[in-house]
Amino acid sequence: MNYLTLDCERLLERHRPYLMLLARTRILPVNGRKFDASDIVQQTFMDAFAKRESFRGSTDAELAAWLREILKHNLLDVLRDAQRGKRDIRREQALGATINESISRVDAWLAAVQSSPSQHVSQQEDLLRMSEALDALPIAQREAIVLHHLQGLKLAEVANELGRSESAIAGLLFRGLNKLHQLLSE
Repeated sequence: MNYLTLDCERLLERHRPYLMLLARTRILPVNGRKFDASDIVQQTFMDAFAKRESFRGSTDAELAAWLREILKHNLLDVLRDAQRGKRDIRREQALGATINESISRVDAWLAAVQSSPSQHVSQQEDLLRMSEALDALPIAQREAIVLHHLQGLKLAEVANELGRSESAIAGLLFRGLNKLHQLLSE
């Protein structure tokens, strides 16, 4: 019996906020109105459950990496379907690279906002806590943070994407980051 078959549902659910964050960073600016991150994460869980016997890891970090790969493939499928009829292998390779870049940016940003050395002890736990805290933010604040800090969009681009003024976005970012730090310090 492997690590994942012991308590599969609980182990997968622990990673839901993290996978939601990764999915949002990819679909929000591209097709946020057409696809829902929760549907893609749910598909990822269904795929992971179906393939649970093939998981060979023994830690949360290995499980997170395995789930990220499944999520990446599901995101590629969704984004490819959104561009059906415009199929170009170069674009599919670019989508894969963009998803990998988004995942790396999320992990780097989450690691950078950790405030104390003791938080570096368990990086995977910290990633899960950060993801849960982001998930607890009001939608507008979360979207602004995801677009600006995780997607790397400029303030004007975030304002355009969300249909708000730059000053409104600046306020959302300020309040969102303050709330995020408050949630993490609790």
